[in-house]
Amino acid sequence: MDLKVTNKVAVVTGAGRGIGLAITTALAQEGATVVAANLTLNKELSALAERFTVTPIALDMAAPDGPQHMIDQAIDQFGRVDILVNNVGAFTFHAGGFLSITDQDWERSFALNLMTTVRAARAVLPIMVQQGQGSIVNVSSVNARLPGAEVAEYSAAKAAITNLTRMLAEEFTPQGVRVNAVAPGPVSTEAWVGPGGVADAIAQASGTTREAVVAQAAEMNHMTIGRMIAAEEVATLVLFLASDRAAGITGVEYLIDGGMVKTT
Repeated sequence: MDLKVTNKVAVVTGAGRGIGLAITTALAQEGATVVAANLTLNKELSALAERFTVTPIALDMAAPDGPQHMIDQAIDQFGRVDILVNNVGAFTFHAGGFLSITDQDWERSFALNLMTTVRAARAVLPIMVQQGQGSIVNVSSVNARLPGAEVAEYSAAKAAITNLTRMLAEEFTPQGVRVNAVAPGPVSTEAWVGPGGVADAIAQASGTTREAVVAQAAEMNHMTIGRMIAAEEVATLVLFLASDRAAGITGVEYLIDGGMVKTT
């Protein structure tokens, strides 16, 4: 199936690893021109840039002017932005639950997970409206629907992204810009299964090992498919929603959680 993204200009945030790297790779493989924004440049992005039309840029998305600089660079180099994927984000596992989460934790989480999305959308929407077309895909989380006390501030920030997605779609779809969200469950990236990741934090809190947590992750999270999600699976969904093949879809949050959420 031709997804009709060849030669479209896409901007991806948090593009250097995990889901963001998978999204960048998928867009590039389908023929898109990709501006890959990440806090630092790394060998993975450099390798993509050697094979495809991928332009890595290093910037701090959590800085108030970071998202605007990102969009400005894309416009300066390519003259347009057709697709924006707001993927950048992170969370901290708080074994002590809600009462252990400080104001600083809340502010840091909302700055990185929510305000990056707000600012990137605010920077790109005037351009997309002027073009008469565009597609924004925001990466939310299953925690927007299934909040966890150990990730309370992250859950709240992701719920806000889902709400923001619906609001932006209502305002800007009549002007040619579709806005959707994807909400992954546990994804088998380094941030989850690698050293210092989520599995390590859970293991320390529960007195077990990272390997045991990873092996039991699907069961612990009631994932019907019996395994964690692959980053490439999330990327495939994002790619479809960003493409013209999904021209009739807007204002929707799509779960890709392996069956964690049991209700519609």
